[in-house]
Amino acid sequence: MRLGLIGFGKTGKEVASEVIKDKSCSLEWVLRKSTDLSGKYASQILGHESDQGRIYSTQDLDLDTFYRMHPVDVILDFSTPDFVDTHEYACRHGIRIVSAISSYDERHLAKFKHLGSHTAVLYSPNITLGVNFLIEASKLLQRIVPHADIEIVEEHFRNKKEVSGTAVRIAQNLGLEEDQHINSVRVGGIVGRHEVIFGLPNQTIRLVHESISRSAFGQGAIYAAKWLKNKPKGMYTMEQVLNFEGTLKNGLISTG
Repeated sequence: MRLGLIGFGKTGKEVASEVIKDKSCSLEWVLRKSTDLSGKYASQILGHESDQGRIYSTQDLDLDTFYRMHPVDVILDFSTPDFVDTHEYACRHGIRIVSAISSYDERHLAKFKHLGSHTAVLYSPNITLGVNFLIEASKLLQRIVPHADIEIVEEHFRNKKEVSGTAVRIAQNLGLEEDQHINSVRVGGIVGRHEVIFGLPNQTIRLVHESISRSAFGQGAIYAAKWLKNKPKGMYTMEQVLNFEGTLKNGLISTG
C-alpha cells in the first residue's frame, strides 16, 4: 500500500518510521511546510537503510500537480488543522485521507466532512487502537451502569497547553459536559494517558489507556489506512474500524 505523510514533527517522525518498518507499506513521500529538509529522505533521517519518503515543502509545490505526479493510496495527515483546506487537491485524484489531528474546530470538521462526499476519509483525534477501544468500552459500561458518576482524567507532557482532544471526544461520546468532567494533568514528558472513572456507591471502576510511545499513533494510522483503502467515499471513524460491538458478539477483539 502506497502511503503519503503530511507532517514531520515528533509524532510524524514516529509515524514515518512505523510505515517504513511495515513490509506491506511504502512511504512514497512526506510533505511539510518548512523547506529545511527538502530533497532528503525520511528513512535516512530516521536511521533506516532504504530510500523512502522523500521530503517536499508545500511552499515549493502546486499540490494538484504534485498529487497527479505522485499518487498514493492513502494520505496520513499529522500536520496542522489548516491543512484540511488543501485536501481537496488529493480528492480530485481519488486519494483517501486519514487525519489524526486533535485540534480541529467546527470549521475544520465541517470541511473534512465535506471531503467525504468526494473520497473516503477517516478522522480520529487519537488514532491509537487502545484509546478507541477505551471509548467504546466506556460507552458500553455507561449503558450497564447509567447512574454512575463519571470523570475523565487526561495526563500529558508539561508543555501541552490545550485540553486533550481525545478527552473531549470521550466526553462527547458519553454525553458529558466537557468543562465539568475533564480533569487535566501536565507533568514531565508523559506521551498521553486517559482514564475514565465510574463511581458507584460501593465500588469504583477505572478504564485506563496509556501511550508509552508515539509509535502507537503510527501503528493505529496504518491499521486505519489498510481498512480505508478499499472503502467507498464517505466519512468514517475508528469506531467503525474496530467494529467493537460486532467483535464482542463474535467473542473476539482483533487488532491485526
